[in-house]
This record gives sequence, C-alpha cells and structure tokens, in this order.
Amino acid sequence: MQQSLEVRSAAPNRFLGTLKLVGSAPPSAKFGMVIVAIYALVALLAPLLAPYGEVEVVSRVPFEPWSANHLLGTDQLGRDFLSRLIFGARNSISIALLTTAISFVIGCLLGVFAALVGGIVDQVISRLVDALMSVPDLIFTLMVLSIFGSSVLNLILIIAVLTSTRFYRIARAAALNVASLDFVEHAKVRGESLLWIAVNEVFPNILPLILSELGMRFCFIFLNIAALSFLGVGIQPPTAEWGSMVRDNAALINMGDITPLIPAAAIAFLAIAVNFVVDWLLNRASGLNDDA
Repeated sequence: MQQSLEVRSAAPNRFLGTLKLVGSAPPSAKFGMVIVAIYALVALLAPLLAPYGEVEVVSRVPFEPWSANHLLGTDQLGRDFLSRLIFGARNSISIALLTTAISFVIGCLLGVFAALVGGIVDQVISRLVDALMSVPDLIFTLMVLSIFGSSVLNLILIIAVLTSTRFYRIARAAALNVASLDFVEHAKVRGESLLWIAVNEVFPNILPLILSELGMRFCFIFLNIAALSFLGVGIQPPTAEWGSMVRDNAALINMGDITPLIPAAAIAFLAIAVNFVVDWLLNRASGLNDDA
C-alpha cells in the first residue's frame, strides 16, 4: 500500500519537474518547442484539419490560384494544395521519426556491444562502419534505391542503416569511457552478463549524450528524405511529401507564384525549431548557461 502511494506521488513530482525544466529554457528553446508541438499536432490531426483528401482531385484547373475554396490553390493535377501540405506533414515527419528511431536502436546497440566485447569484434564492426561512412550518404542512397526500387520501406531501411553509423560512433566512444570505470569492473567481477551491464550500467550513463544527438540526426534525416523526394527517388506519388511538392509545383515560381516555396519554408522552419531545442539540451548537458 505504501509503495503504491509513493508511485502515485512520484508522477506529479515528475510532471512538475518537467514543467520547471521547460520554464527554465531560454526563449529560443521555448519558441522551438512551440513550433515542434504545432507540427506534431498538425501531423496527428491531418485527416481532421485537411479540407480535402490527400489524393482527391477537387478542380479541373491545374495550378488554380488562391481562393476561398482553395486557400493555397491547387497543384498540377487539380488537388488542393493546403490539404496536400497538411498530409505532407504527417507523411514527412512520421517517416523521418521512424527512420531516426531505427537508426538510433541499431547504432546504440552495436556501439555498446562493440565497446563491451572489444577485441576482434570491435575492430570488424568499426571497420565496416568506417567503410559505410566513407561513401557520401546521398550518392549511396541514390545508388541503392536505383537498384532495389524507391519504396518507402527501402527508403527507411537505407537511410536508417547509413545514419546508424553516427549513433554507433557516439555510443561506442561514450560506452568505452563508462566501461573503464570502477562500477562496471565490479559488475564484471560479480559475474554479471554483458546484457545486464549494458542495460543497468552503461546505457543510463550515456543516454543524455545520445539523446542530444538524436535531435540533430532527426533534422538530417528529415532533410535527406525531402531532398530525395525532390530528386524523384524518395517518397513516391501520390503520397504527399514536402520535397516532392516543391518539385511538382516548381513551374509556378516562373509565374511569380510563391506557393512552391511554402513546403520548402515548412521544411526549413521545422529544422530550425528542432535545432533550437537541441542546442539548449546540449548546453544544459554540458553545464553551460544559454540565456539567448
């Protein structure tokens, strides 16, 4: 009974601690968190917010100007541009989040495993990672997608594997530092398994550093997916994606219409907002004060 009361009282304390932490953030980080929250809500509520369907053709006139019925006009096929923009938020952000999560798991698990095992296993994994990192990501992704096809699954797996090399480097370096400490050596002497040491001793001590990298990697993955879609090898039509929306409606720029720039601005705005939050987290983790 006493234990259940302690658990109940701990939840409000954690919530208040989170609110206090957010309240102590600098204005730039608060601005970034607000923007990220707005993007998240738009992505989650896309079917409710969009006035039309994602692939619904609502006009026989391609590139129809802005009007009361179509606030941002229509695209080259007569689909409502605002609806495509809203659904594009859901598709772009969800795919980037899933890719980031997969790369995070792969890189961290391999990095900690290599650091704890050491020896030839560490050398083999590290050399394979060096080989992957020596090839430019965009060129390698384009080559693999041209061979296996531009499906969403292939896109996620390829980018996740390439990005996991960055998580591997950071996790391995941090885990090597932790593995040399006394409490890890004591756990080995007690006969604890590598899994137990990784979960209970290593991961809790390297997690803050890796989580800071997580936000930066999300930005890179998000921009990478948008660039690939702009080149025509990323998320394929009719799925709405901001990079492909810029490409498909680029002809409007020659007519003095700024509509194609709106998805580009949405991409840049989210990347900047996430960087504001990540910079604050990095400064906080390093013990620096940032009042900007």
